[in-house]
Amino acid sequence: MNKLYIITLVLMLVISACIKEDHFGLSKYGNIKMIEISNQASQAVINSDSLTATIEIPPGVETTALEVKTLKLSSFARSDINIGDVINLSNNVDINITAEDGTIYNWQIIPFIASENPPLPNGDFNIWYQTPEGYYEPGESAETTIWGTGNPGTQILGLTATTPFEIEDENYAAKMETLDNGSLAGAFGTPISAGSIFIGKFDKNAIDPSNPEAAIDFGSPFASRPKSLKFKYKYTPGPENKDKNGNILPEGDLLDIYALLEVRTDKTRRLATVWFRNGEIQNELTEKLIEFTYGELPSDAPNYMKPTDGEYVPEDAVDYILPTHITFVASSSFDGANFAGAIGSTLIIDDVELIYE
Repeated sequence: MNKLYIITLVLMLVISACIKEDHFGLSKYGNIKMIEISNQASQAVINSDSLTATIEIPPGVETTALEVKTLKLSSFARSDINIGDVINLSNNVDINITAEDGTIYNWQIIPFIASENPPLPNGDFNIWYQTPEGYYEPGESAETTIWGTGNPGTQILGLTATTPFEIEDENYAAKMETLDNGSLAGAFGTPISAGSIFIGKFDKNAIDPSNPEAAIDFGSPFASRPKSLKFKYKYTPGPENKDKNGNILPEGDLLDIYALLEVRTDKTRRLATVWFRNGEIQNELTEKLIEFTYGELPSDAPNYMKPTDGEYVPEDAVDYILPTHITFVASSSFDGANFAGAIGSTLIIDDVELIYE
């Protein structure tokens, strides 16, 4: 099997995984795929059947002049409201989407006031939906869930590294396992797939076989100030931790679990951090409670915990400012994004919860 054939095969798999809303001729689709408004409290709930996008607004926010920050539509569709427009969300707002074939869809943006202490929806991972490809993802549907996994990328190799795990009847957790991609993938420097679960979206149109995170848009709108992060976990590291070239590393594999509160305006600034990276065997589900560190991390904190661009929320705003987004990530191999890890490393996580007191 020559290299040209292999590369062509990989490209065909990637392209086939990216096709959406296929059509012959002009597209009839006029859906809202994603919408974010300034000061939004959580991910919008989009219902393409009722043509509604329900948006949660934090208590006390002035709703009469909110800016549209993100608006993603069906391919070739256009809208009478666009990014940068200011809308009044004291009441429902009409938004008309025109499909490529000229069909007009009358959508509504529906606001409601959020709880002051919002939970993470489906943080107990009891709800999973089946994708058209046959594997399972956490949440009720792709349109409403805040959770994503790396499965859309690995399934083109026939692998699902993150799966529902039944602890007991009707009680599920998320299981993440570092898998062997096979000798062919290993020859191209992508030997393993680490199991992962995160808050955010996986964009199949942006799949890059050499960069697992290229297709992930981490984070979801969020506007509150939790004190701690609580979760249950169990972990078994695989026997041999290797880099992407197959070299055995002197240190063992480690799990990674972290959450970030961020303020995203003209740039992303870190407000708070909680991080748990550990390689000890944990055979039973064990509860872990870690406090968020608000503001700049101590100088002796590990570099991996710090923002890559060094940007924090200004010190004089740390005590009162609300975040705009929350990011959560859990992985069976801490360096899986660089294709380093131990085959067989297994992390099970359950009951992820934000604590406010």
